[in-house]
Amino acid sequence: MASIFDVAEYILKKKGPMTAMKLQKLVYYAQAWHAVWEERPLFDSRIEAWANGPVAPKLYKRHKGVFLLESGCFSGNPNALTAVEKDTIGRILSFYGDKNPQWLSDLTHLEDPWILARKGLAKRDVGNQEITLESMMEYYSGL
Repeated sequence: MASIFDVAEYILKKKGPMTAMKLQKLVYYAQAWHAVWEERPLFDSRIEAWANGPVAPKLYKRHKGVFLLESGCFSGNPNALTAVEKDTIGRILSFYGDKNPQWLSDLTHLEDPWILARKGLAKRDVGNQEITLESMMEYYSGL
């Protein structure tokens, strides 16, 4: 199984520099759709429902305070990804990759995995509730 850093490096290598917010959302969608298509996670890292959308805290700890991210900043190994994992990420980048970070964040706010994980919190409340793989699979498999 790939690490979240392998996935992040692969995305940055394919799409070039991007904001931390955009990378977080692309990593989230890669995890969600890989789980639906392959019935297993892409990486083993927690994703939480933060105010601005899904965030992987493990990834966040590495880029905290940095707005624009580029390949090489996570020390991940894109070559560790299998052909199937690269295909999943490629499809995610084809569909979501040209969207701006705010559009991606807004989209996650309309979808059940983020909404359900934030239940009981106000829009801007800090939260660290997990968006479970099961929640992602249930929602995205129905689309």
